Amino acid sequence: MYGVVTGEVDEFGQPSEDTVIVALAGDPLYVGVKVVDQQFKLADVRLLAPVLPRSKVIGIGRNYAAHAAELGNDVPSEPLMFIKPNTSVVGPGDPIFYPAQSSDVQFEGELAVVIGRICRDVPVEQATDVIHGYTIANDVTARDLQKSDVQFTRAKGFDSFCPLGPWIETDLDPQHFADGVRIQTHLNGDLKQDGSTSDLIFDIPTLIAHVSSVMTLLPGDVILTGTPAGVGPMQVGDEVEISIAGLGTLTNKVAAR
Repeated sequence: MYGVVTGEVDEFGQPSEDTVIVALAGDPLYVGVKVVDQQFKLADVRLLAPVLPRSKVIGIGRNYAAHAAELGNDVPSEPLMFIKPNTSVVGPGDPIFYPAQSSDVQFEGELAVVIGRICRDVPVEQATDVIHGYTIANDVTARDLQKSDVQFTRAKGFDSFCPLGPWIETDLDPQHFADGVRIQTHLNGDLKQDGSTSDLIFDIPTLIAHVSSVMTLLPGDVILTGTPAGVGPMQVGDEVEISIAGLGTLTNKVAAR
């Protein structure tokens, strides 16, 4: 069931536990929705991934210069794309499963763009017209497999390697903030990443134009915009929290597969 989160939020867009969710009938990405006569307290519901892509998740690599540098990579001359399967998507509170094939699974906090309409060859100046909203993503990566395989499919494609949530914000426009929106990642309460979308090498309209010049985008497709510096390993039992100003906090724990 879909719903609309209502009530006051803090500086990171995180509502209080007495916030109410107004229920919706329908599908906001395909058939539209209408309000139904049901309300739930946020504390009484389990949130699922706010979008379950029917098609694809497109990741963008090395889109922050400091992150590229920390991994010893050059800044790309054009957006570096890869695909995460839709089966990698999980929701807030769901476990990130640590695969037996890896010994270096890392977090990557990112702003995620949710596409709202079928589109292809979108001009930069019209890119915002195809955006449904924004959410938070953890582009979980088996770094050792990424290095050994060279290409990214296995390293980023395991089930549970794309937590999304806690919801989609349809009113946020990061392009309107001169300083961007702040992205922070905490591991077991310790701050690991503290960046801003103002440091994106390729901005969101450029990413949409580039990706849509290669492939048709469908409603519910997700574009991960890249991660700031500070990525690092997670272990079984760890808890990772990613907060983005205006979007709230996405929290997941790491579990043995």
